[in-house]
Amino acid sequence: MAETLSAAALAVSLFTAVCAVVLLIRRNNTPQINDESLQRAVGRSVEHLGSVISSNQRDIGDMQTQRFAAIDRALNDMRATVERRLDRMRTDSTAAIDKLREENSAVLEKMRRDNLETMEKLQRMNSESLEKLRTETTEQLNLIRGTVDEKLQETLESRITKSFKLVSERLEQVYKGLGEMQNLAQGVGDLKRVLSNVKTRGILGEIQLGSILEQILSPEQYAVNVCTVPGSRNAVEFAVKLPDRDGGYTYLPIDSKFPGDTYTALLDAYDSGDRDAVDAAAKALRTRMLSEAKDIHEKYVSPPSTTDFAIMFLPFEGLYAEAVNRGMVEELQSRCRIMIAGPSTMAAMLNSIQMGFKTLAIERRSAEVWEILGAVKTEFSKFGSVLESAQKRITQANSDLDKLIGTRTRAIVRKLGSVERLDDTSILGIAENEEE
Repeated sequence: MAETLSAAALAVSLFTAVCAVVLLIRRNNTPQINDESLQRAVGRSVEHLGSVISSNQRDIGDMQTQRFAAIDRALNDMRATVERRLDRMRTDSTAAIDKLREENSAVLEKMRRDNLETMEKLQRMNSESLEKLRTETTEQLNLIRGTVDEKLQETLESRITKSFKLVSERLEQVYKGLGEMQNLAQGVGDLKRVLSNVKTRGILGEIQLGSILEQILSPEQYAVNVCTVPGSRNAVEFAVKLPDRDGGYTYLPIDSKFPGDTYTALLDAYDSGDRDAVDAAAKALRTRMLSEAKDIHEKYVSPPSTTDFAIMFLPFEGLYAEAVNRGMVEELQSRCRIMIAGPSTMAAMLNSIQMGFKTLAIERRSAEVWEILGAVKTEFSKFGSVLESAQKRITQANSDLDKLIGTRTRAIVRKLGSVERLDDTSILGIAENEEE
């Protein structure tokens, strides 16, 4: 490459020299040299220059060919050298890997043998420990079993004794309960026989109504078995005396009714689930209730001796609820002027009447109340002056007590200061707690 560059530089130098000669000749303009000779000289120089350049080009091509051949040989040598070194390195690496594998295998085999020996040793130690623990556990369990068996035997005997005693008591209570149940069944049978009698049912309702009246009203506020209609011998069971403003009173008739047979038939129809039977029994109950209401109105209602309505008492809440659900309350009120009441509603009505009694009594005695209040006011003014005088006396007594407790007590303490205190209070014949 360097020779090519030098040849090119030589050609350029020759060309430059030729050009310089031509320029000098033209500048000097010598007459001895004409244009033809100049042209010939230049031509020869150019030809010489071309031959030189051609020769240089051939030399350069030969040199390049030689250089390329040398480079190929060098590259082949380097490739062969690299391949030999790579083969040597591959061989060395394979040998090193095989050696390392053998060493690792040996180390792993040694570690396996060591681990196996360690595991066998640990297994022997664990077996010995487990055997020792099993032996100790067996001994402890035998000891605990003996203690538990002893405790269980004692507890079992105690529990069995208590259980037998409890069973005996329970059996005794059961026998007693069976006797009471037999008595109760007998009582229920007696009650059923009693309720099957119309007269007895009436007496039962009358007793219940009388008990309610007795609990709420005073005896002078109602009458028993009284004829409310003038000239009639039909006596109503109870009649509440409603006072008027003139000092007299008006009767409020209350009669107890218990249509037990029709009500029982309705309950049986409910139990059977027969809708037609229920409707028929309800219709019969409505007819019976309407008949009883008409009977009460005709026998016991006669204004102005009585109120223009009466109360029909039903002794059972179930019967009253059935009458309410069937719309009998409004029907009997509108058609017969009869109000229906059960045990709870009867008590509420009587409480309302009692409040009316109290209100009327307050109205009647309001003048007396005002007189009493006036007298109380006068006495209270006197009482105020008496209290003021008593307060002054109490204040004076407190002042005297303060003097006595303060001044006199300190004087007595000073006088007794020189006296030695005795710890034994028994000399005085009194106990310590009594002194306190």
